[in-house]
Amino acid sequence: MNLVECHLCPRHCRIPEDGRGNCRVRTNVGGKLYSLVYGKPCAVHVDPIEKKPVFHLLPGTKSFSIATAGCNLHCRYCQNWEISQRAPEETENLDYAA
Repeated sequence: MNLVECHLCPRHCRIPEDGRGNCRVRTNVGGKLYSLVYGKPCAVHVDPIEKKPVFHLLPGTKSFSIATAGCNLHCRYCQNWEISQRAPEETENLDYAA
């Protein structure tokens, strides 16, 4: 069995060939770990800085927000659950890969 251990988060998923990690976006292809969301965000926005969880950082300015599908945390009451708990093929993704 050609397992790959992912070290991108504390879960350290052991992913079998053609399998995926808990996040649904890391996969084992031929014994190598690949991202299925590289350059493929499903959310791109410019938001007011006040919407972010940073206290008194440049009030009145804008921040750039970008997100991809998948997350390994499964937090209850996540405000981004529509994308964080989905696999990349279940979201509408942009293609920014060069």
